Amino acid sequence: MRQYIKYIVPILIPLLVVLLPAEAFPVEGLTVIQQRVIAIFLLAALCWVLEPIPIYATSVVIIVLELLLLSNKGFFLFQQGAGEPHFGELLNYSDIMATFASPIIMLFLGGFFLAMAATKYRLDVNLARVLLKPFGTQPKYVMLGLMLITAIFSMFMSNTATTAMMLSILAPVIALFGAKDPGKIAFALCIPVAANIGGIGTPIGTPPNAIALKYLSAENMITFGEWMFFGVPFVFILLMFAWVLLNTLYPADQQKIELAIKGKFLKTPKAITVYITFGLTILLWLMGSTHGMNSYTVALIPVAIFSLTGIINKEDLKKISWDVLWLVSGGIALGLALDQTGLARLMVHSIPFDDYSPYVVLIGSAVLCLLMANFMSHTATANLLMPIMAALGTSMTSLVPLGGEITLILVVTFA
Repeated sequence: MRQYIKYIVPILIPLLVVLLPAEAFPVEGLTVIQQRVIAIFLLAALCWVLEPIPIYATSVVIIVLELLLLSNKGFFLFQQGAGEPHFGELLNYSDIMATFASPIIMLFLGGFFLAMAATKYRLDVNLARVLLKPFGTQPKYVMLGLMLITAIFSMFMSNTATTAMMLSILAPVIALFGAKDPGKIAFALCIPVAANIGGIGTPIGTPPNAIALKYLSAENMITFGEWMFFGVPFVFILLMFAWVLLNTLYPADQQKIELAIKGKFLKTPKAITVYITFGLTILLWLMGSTHGMNSYTVALIPVAIFSLTGIINKEDLKKISWDVLWLVSGGIALGLALDQTGLARLMVHSIPFDDYSPYVVLIGSAVLCLLMANFMSHTATANLLMPIMAALGTSMTSLVPLGGEITLILVVTFA
């Protein structure tokens, strides 16, 4: 029976929520549409925690349920009572469908194209070879170099791809350590740790960053360069802390390490196009305030160039992490429902957050995010928390001196 619980619970609880009378909820003024959003939210949370289906499939289910239950082009039985005050406002079906092509999705797509082209033409490995030279052969400094370079790569590539690439470079080195040398553990851990830390540095470093960016718009908008202004120092501090900790816990007995990374920069027309496009895209992202293009528009430049020149072909397109894009789309759709139905604001206003210290709210939000992220996907955690945190950030006046919504969302993202 236990093996079926993860399938039964995500269906039973949301169904119960839909069937309960509105008076059963401790929220005054709850509409039928908002009640359905609560059910979809719980379904998403339970599916992302218990994983009865793949997490990207949950996102697709969210979008389909919103179209059926919440949209103006949904199933006619679910639109009975529309127009009455207790029913609430139906969402525009095109807004829900547009989450598949949100600017955030385009930003990530551009990042995927850059990462694929860099890997295909060995830009990543050759940069690693050049950048590691100044760190010498002493184990602790070689580790520092590996961590810094891994963090830099993971700002523009997926953490998983960066870790796989750097571990393939490191594998022959780890084999040289003695069986009981604790340095072997330090070197094996330093790459994934640095990749996770480095992902904080840019909006495309990891999906939760892109989800956060979705809620930092209008007067709270943050550009690519501004995100890096906040994120990169944070990355550097965490890297230094992790480096010292790893060296303290697992000091290497080996006195010298030689990293033999073979290869050279390709000089073919396509390779040169990759180098120029990669550098130009990053430069345009950093200089967003001078040329007028936002980071979403810039992200499509490498997509166009690499497609036009055949650098990324139809076989390469199959390797794009479409599951990640679908996962983020579902989160955006969930946020859309929470925001446009007014449920997020209703939930926030039902709790007197202004009675609490803003520091308590910031720390509590970060701890909640940290705990959730240990039991479910980081992206799923961001999908669930960001819409609520955005509503909380805009409604809590005591947060204004600390930066309001921007501070709250960045704190939760970094957590």
